[in-house]
Amino acid sequence: MDRIIFGDNQFFAVNHISDEKSRAQSIKFKEDRAIIKTLDIAIESGINTFMCTTHDRIENICDHIRKNPSKYQDFKIYPCMPYAHKYANAVTEMGYAGTLKHFVPGNFVGSLFKGGLAFLSKDYISIMELLIDSEMKMFKGIQTPVIFLQNVITDLLLGLGMNDILVAFHRYVKKKYGAEAGYITMNMPKLLSVLEANGITNPIICSSINKVGFRMSGGREVYEEVLRTKKVRAMAMQVLAGGAIHPKEAIEYVCSLPNIESILFGASSAANIEQTVELINEYSLTGESMEVIA
Repeated sequence: MDRIIFGDNQFFAVNHISDEKSRAQSIKFKEDRAIIKTLDIAIESGINTFMCTTHDRIENICDHIRKNPSKYQDFKIYPCMPYAHKYANAVTEMGYAGTLKHFVPGNFVGSLFKGGLAFLSKDYISIMELLIDSEMKMFKGIQTPVIFLQNVITDLLLGLGMNDILVAFHRYVKKKYGAEAGYITMNMPKLLSVLEANGITNPIICSSINKVGFRMSGGREVYEEVLRTKKVRAMAMQVLAGGAIHPKEAIEYVCSLPNIESILFGASSAANIEQTVELINEYSLTGESMEVIA
């Protein structure tokens, strides 16, 4: 994975601290061309990987990338699925049956309705595979070397003990798309333990990692111990703790930790993008604790 990954929260009015900032971002990025312009700024700053949800508008961004192959020849996307709001909205509009018909086409749906819950409980892994295929259609022709499972699903499966689905996700994206599986979670220590117990070694895990323990289940010290002693390719997100930490202090801390392979951040202005990239590059070069456990 690249050291610096650009995220999409700002494009879809996701701000964990300020509703006012969310509204401002919603207005700023109401047109697709504003998203494309910001991505181009990120590329000019040296970022070549975009991590995004499967929001409907991302399909328009993918169309733009496909239409300009020379400009985006080195550009990669890390899809994160499922986009929960999309399915929730679909259920509201179409009901459960209509949503399944819309997102899981073909004879499988007919068999599901005939067999009812017995069929569903027996073949939920096949449903997962079909939903992955449905989500991945928009990325056809674009480099997607890592495909992530969103934390809303990762942590639900983790809490329910449905570890077989976590493993099935890992196997399917590798087999079907030649990609590595990534997992977003709010509990990296527990997820890593479960994945290791099920034969998935040195996994890619994206989680909140910051100096104040914001959204780090178990606390900062537990995460630091895991990073020191376990094999994991960690991607740090929410490094600013929603704005609670000054960028310089936040990035210096994250870059000092071992096994932080990538840092994910989102920004809506050229100045913030450029500043963040400069800080990550500076502290990645000067950090003394960045050696990954072999």
